Amino acid sequence: MTEFAEIWTYLSTDPLLWLTLTLAAYGAGDALFKASGRKPMVNPVLIAVAFLAVLLQLTGTSYATYFAGAQFVHFMLGPATVALAIPLYANLNHIKKAALPMIAALVAGSLAAMLSAVGIGVALGLDADILLALIPKSATAPVALGVSEAIGGSPSLTAVFVITTGITGAVIATPLLNLLRITDWRARGFAVGVASHGIGTARAFQVNETAGAFSGVGMGLNALLTALIAPIIAQWLLG
Repeated sequence: MTEFAEIWTYLSTDPLLWLTLTLAAYGAGDALFKASGRKPMVNPVLIAVAFLAVLLQLTGTSYATYFAGAQFVHFMLGPATVALAIPLYANLNHIKKAALPMIAALVAGSLAAMLSAVGIGVALGLDADILLALIPKSATAPVALGVSEAIGGSPSLTAVFVITTGITGAVIATPLLNLLRITDWRARGFAVGVASHGIGTARAFQVNETAGAFSGVGMGLNALLTALIAPIIAQWLLG
């Protein structure tokens, strides 16, 4: 056990270890997801996050040490978001035809995401710094972190809320939309993108390509609107 502890102490300082474990955790989660018949509850991101959280806790590894290796995955968020332009272009005609309903849904969905989080937080008696970190939770991570910092929230806390929101949306969106009998893939995808950003969009692409394309549109537009409206809500909250 002493030898193992010494080996682990040595390996844990190597960034490559945490990058490898991150990719392996997602690979295992994806394998379980496929083995389950792609059931929403067996979300690969959820499985990977849970595994890594337990591992970091058991080994006493700090987040800074972990992120030194996993930051390459974080960097790829940008290119992955830009890559959404490909299915968007393929569905451009569908998007143009639904422009007005999408704008109305965007405003309603974006405001609901921010104001409901603040309202529930106030009702639970949360501190102002936590409420500020909650406001941009439904925007894609790079935007949410920047918005949180700009309005006085904690980017680290916002990151937790963003991931939790995305995983929750990816897990419950399909069963909920089926229960509501919403069959239009454009509406389904756009709703998921506005509410649960990139993780929800990844799930939408697994279900239907059109839904994924509209989810990407919803994610991008919601990020823009959140950046514009969040400072106003924060000022009102602090006032």
